[in-house]
Amino acid sequence: MIIGPHISITKGFFNAAKDALSIGANTFQFFTRNPRGSTVKKLDEKDMQKFFDIRKKEKLGPLLAHIPYTVNLASSKQDVYDFGKIVLKEDLDRLDKLQIEYVCLHPGSHLGQGIDKGIDKIASALNSILTPDKNVTLLIETMSGKGTEVGYTFEQIRAIIDKIDIKEKVGVCFDTCHVFSAGYDIVNNLEKVLKEFDNIIGLEKLKVVHLNDSMKELNSKKDRHEIIGKGYIGLDAIVNFITNPAIKDKPLFLETPADLDIHKEEIKLLKDRCM
Repeated sequence: MIIGPHISITKGFFNAAKDALSIGANTFQFFTRNPRGSTVKKLDEKDMQKFFDIRKKEKLGPLLAHIPYTVNLASSKQDVYDFGKIVLKEDLDRLDKLQIEYVCLHPGSHLGQGIDKGIDKIASALNSILTPDKNVTLLIETMSGKGTEVGYTFEQIRAIIDKIDIKEKVGVCFDTCHVFSAGYDIVNNLEKVLKEFDNIIGLEKLKVVHLNDSMKELNSKKDRHEIIGKGYIGLDAIVNFITNPAIKDKPLFLETPADLDIHKEEIKLLKDRCM
């Protein structure tokens, strides 16, 4: 099982890796920069080398970066749209230097323009940024459907991917809380949901999982993560999900509202139930 939490990189990538290992994780997710801003620290060459060394020594699995929430590639505001493209391009360059495998992106909110216009703007932005020379794969995250979000149905995500020129550089991050909140019943009809995903997008595009329980009920269209086993999805359904043949080898990233001590308990709980 490849599993890890979201960890801050404010003290460097080496320390983030040590924090992950200290709680029994073998991977982790991190924000590329301030999640609600634009500031970013310059890469430290010594820290990078120590990070590369510990990754190799401890065999840390594929890592996932997360683009900040301030990026909205579906925005109707030109300055916000341009800002998002600048941030994403800079972050892809940095992540390539760090040898990070995946980067996750919230598709964006159309702010009243409509889903189709939002999809067109997202795809146009990605086509202006993605290049074949980068090793990092960009993942479009499944969303919950709050507000004017784009990407809360499998059809919307497929529509974005269809418009991407370099399709091999794009995949999907499957967020269990978001999918459940969007109306896909992974508790009672998991096989149906996965079959639908496969028919519309293709399971080969599902690269990683955001593993979260949900504070809100099915089809609530609310983005409220919960600790594993404490929400409306529940432990049994989560175990059933991650042991499904289509999912069992995918990297799992916890975004539950918890500190490292609770993440340690979540990881142990899931390993005990699944391994």
